Amino acid sequence: MADLTDALNALVSIAAQTIYPNGTGQASVAGVPVKIYPGWPVGNVLDNDLAAGTCHVSIYPRDEESNTTRFSTDWQQQTVNSATLTATVTGATITIGGAVSVPQNVTVLTNGKAYSYGVQANDTLTTIATALAAMIAVDIAGTTSSGGVITLPSTARVSAARVGTSGTLIREVGRQKKVFQITVWADTPAHRDAVSGPLDSALRVAQFLTMPDGYGARMVYKNVHLSDSLQKSRIYRRDLFYSVEYATTQTDTAYTVTSVTENFSSMASDGSSLSPITTIVT
Repeated sequence: MADLTDALNALVSIAAQTIYPNGTGQASVAGVPVKIYPGWPVGNVLDNDLAAGTCHVSIYPRDEESNTTRFSTDWQQQTVNSATLTATVTGATITIGGAVSVPQNVTVLTNGKAYSYGVQANDTLTTIATALAAMIAVDIAGTTSSGGVITLPSTARVSAARVGTSGTLIREVGRQKKVFQITVWADTPAHRDAVSGPLDSALRVAQFLTMPDGYGARMVYKNVHLSDSLQKSRIYRRDLFYSVEYATTQTDTAYTVTSVTENFSSMASDGSSLSPITTIVT
C-alpha cells in the first residue's frame, strides 16, 4: 500500500533526477552541490552547508489534507506468477516437467473428474507424478507412474492437465490529497533560482507519480513563496507547494483456477426437479 513515505520518496526521486540528470556523481544543473531529502533540514547542518556553497532541497508534508475517497473498492488482478512446472498430455499419459517451485498445483482432468495436487517445497517431478497417480488410481485402476510420467489405462479419457499458480489482488480502500512543501535553500539568490527553476518545471510536467503499489498519484501545483527574510544569515529560500492525491490500497494473495465443477438439472415451473443433477467438470 502507498503511504506518506512513498509519496515523499516519489517527490525526492523527481527532484534528484531533475537536479542531477547525469547522476549524482556528475555536476548538478545549478553548477553547485545540492542535497535532496525528505523532511525538514537540521539547522546547524543547513548553516554549515550553505556557508560551504551547498544548497538544500527539503520535501516536507504539511498538515493540509483532505479525504477524497470516491472509487470502487472491488478487488482487481495486479500480478500473476508464471508457472515453472508443465503438464503435457499425450494420449493416456501425462508428463510432469519443468522446475519445482511453490506455490503451484497440478490438476489432471480425466473421466469427468479433477485430481489436484498442491506442490510442496521438497517435491520433485517424480514425487508430484507419484502423488497424482495415487489419487487417480483410487477411481481408475491400473494408473501408474514412472519418474515424472503418469500412465492411465487406454480406456481412460484424459481431457486436460493444468498447472495453477498464485497472484496478487489489489483494491483501493481510501484516497487522500496531501500538500507537500518543496523548499529550496541556497546561499545566493542566483543559486536559489538555478535550483528551483528546473525543479518547478519538472514537477509541473510530471503531473502523475507512480507509487510502489502500482497506483498513480495525481500531483497539482498550488502556489510558490519567495523569502529573503534570512538574507543576513545568507539563507535564500523558495517554497513550492504541490498537492498529491494518492490511494491507500490493500493486497491479498489469490490462486488461479485449474478446474470448474458445475451442477445441472431440469426444473419445472413450480421449482420441482424434472431430472437428476448432472455434474460437469471442466
